[in-house]
Amino acid sequence: MAEVKYPIEMVNGVPVVAAPAEIDASNADWLRAVLLEAACRGHGTFAVDMTGTRLCTSAGLGVLVRAHDRALAEGGELRLVIPASCAVLRVFALAGLDRLIPNFPGLDEALQPAPASAPPRQGPKPGMRPPADRQPGDPGGSTSPS
Repeated sequence: MAEVKYPIEMVNGVPVVAAPAEIDASNADWLRAVLLEAACRGHGTFAVDMTGTRLCTSAGLGVLVRAHDRALAEGGELRLVIPASCAVLRVFALAGLDRLIPNFPGLDEALQPAPASAPPRQGPKPGMRPPADRQPGDPGGSTSPS
């Protein structure tokens, strides 16, 4: 793999990481290092722009879940930018991560500040995509017999 510089850009005071086109075991450690660097640049909240990502294996999902957990532990938040047209959105829905990690259809929505004094929400945050609807028979859907 050619040497790649850290693709972190500060946008409105929030570090934004440009995810690679493919996230797998060959570059998961690199992504983990970039996410750690991004977390150190802000106040614990940062975004990962997955607009150009077309593949994310379990190695990538694991890195993102650990980064999400670390951000929450530090009082921040990991926010993913995954447009509806992005193929990896289905992977996140099948794994149930669309319910765990806040994901937004665009960078503008992901960078909106969270309400400071609002009580905890049961549903998605403003601008956040609601969890994917699952139909019985779909992977991850109901397993009860018909």
